[in-house]
Amino acid sequence: MDNFKTYIIFGLVIVSLLLWDAWQKDYVRPLAAQQQATMATSENSDLPSISPSASQHDLPDLPPVTEDGSLPEVNQVVATSNANKIHIKTDVLDVYIDTQGADIRNVALLKYPVESNTPDVPVQFMDDNASHFFVTQSGLLNVSNKAPIHNSQYTAESSSYVLSAGQYTLDVPFHWQSEEGLSVIKTYHFHRDSYLIDIDYQITNNSGEHFSAYPYAQFNRTKPGKRKGFVYTYTGAVFSSEENHYEKVDFDDLDDADFTGSASTGWVAMIQHYFVAALVPEPQQKEKSFYGKSINERNYTAGMKMPTISIEDGNTGKTSYKMYLGPKEHKRLEAAAENLELTVDFGKLTIISKPLFWLLEKLHKITNNWGWAIVLLTILIKLAFFQLSAKSYRSMAGMRKLTPKLATLKERFGDDKQKFNAAMMDLYRTEKINPLGGCLPILVQMPVFLAFYWVLVEAIELRQAPFIFWLQDLTAMDPYFILPVLFGLSMFFQQKLNPAPQDPAQAMVMKAFPVIFTVFFAFFPSGLVLYWVVNNVLSIAQQWYITKKLGAL
Repeated sequence: MDNFKTYIIFGLVIVSLLLWDAWQKDYVRPLAAQQQATMATSENSDLPSISPSASQHDLPDLPPVTEDGSLPEVNQVVATSNANKIHIKTDVLDVYIDTQGADIRNVALLKYPVESNTPDVPVQFMDDNASHFFVTQSGLLNVSNKAPIHNSQYTAESSSYVLSAGQYTLDVPFHWQSEEGLSVIKTYHFHRDSYLIDIDYQITNNSGEHFSAYPYAQFNRTKPGKRKGFVYTYTGAVFSSEENHYEKVDFDDLDDADFTGSASTGWVAMIQHYFVAALVPEPQQKEKSFYGKSINERNYTAGMKMPTISIEDGNTGKTSYKMYLGPKEHKRLEAAAENLELTVDFGKLTIISKPLFWLLEKLHKITNNWGWAIVLLTILIKLAFFQLSAKSYRSMAGMRKLTPKLATLKERFGDDKQKFNAAMMDLYRTEKINPLGGCLPILVQMPVFLAFYWVLVEAIELRQAPFIFWLQDLTAMDPYFILPVLFGLSMFFQQKLNPAPQDPAQAMVMKAFPVIFTVFFAFFPSGLVLYWVVNNVLSIAQQWYITKKLGAL
């Protein structure tokens, strides 16, 4: 039993080390890099730099053939360095749209500061800076190149737009006109307290001939740096359809081969830690196609082609879609599109993480504090496993009572481990004690522990959420290491209630565990350490009561 228990706890140490390493990669280091990028951007200019020159390689596939059966040609369009940007500001978004392509180039999320102590420095979600290139691109793909694509030049009616107090919708139109008589108005509709943007094209055909084109929209972003670890937050493309509600296609997959798919319902997204950019076509649009591709060694696109627009001469046509650019808030994602809430990626333990988060949300409504919600959730989890824990603690109390007898056996058989182990197992059978019963709480709680880790990592609702006094961000480590120290002390006191290992080497290792775990937990998110401290305190109370009741103290 002692060996098995030691292996279980040693495994927990290894998992803790890997989680700590992953947390550093997923949160601490990216946050530091993001702060540096934000500072560099603000120092250089009010607007980030213009993207590198674009070419035909970032266009989706054209229709296969023209009307006469020949393959179409795509002219290379080079971005101009002096393109104008139109500034749009709502209550939650600070956006710059380039008149070249009339596409979004920069998005700052005003409600989400980089750090809680600098509320005036928002997260720069999208940017056309070369070091963090992430933009939208859209257009009308026509076989004869007579329609605007994402490199075409539009004109705007104003250089800036602001959602005024009492105003709930802000319309921002862009105009494009061809010499052949085709005119396009591309309009963005922003809404108060919303990260969902409506985009529509109004196309007037006075060209003297029939016009048809594929509307397309896509994201273009650079590949993040390589990350290694046991677990990590996913950054990359995601596609959703009626057949596969959530399909991740990472950048390495796109290096190997382009992704293509079709669906009558679904969406396309680029996701990263806490935030998501999603393209949501109108549900009445059938036969949509999704795609992802590698443009070069750094840039990748993920997008969709909508059904063909056909407009006779003298007529007007219209197409539209939606775009979500913002936080992974469950309620907003559920309202934006079916299955979009799956972008809150809890990983392989989603079956446990989702109910935990649902319950945590309910408790937050009662307490209005995520820290107290974690405390109450821990109590409920402890109640759920109360009987299992009680059975385990009774087994451990029984083993504690046998400590003198085990010591006698140790003296009798000396270094003959085989005879000692056989005699020890006979003693367990005689006293009707299960030597593995004490391991059950650890085995049961490990999946909950890991699932709750993912809740803290992925749920943006807990990002920068304060608790009490010195704890002002439950997803960051405890700045004064108070909770990790309390955890180490609780682990030490809990060990005192357990039977001491007969092997002196194991006893020394067990004594070192509180110190080792205190060091590991010092770098864990404080919300996770809070959960474990409360759990340990409740376990100590339950185990002390049972042990005393059975006369093992």
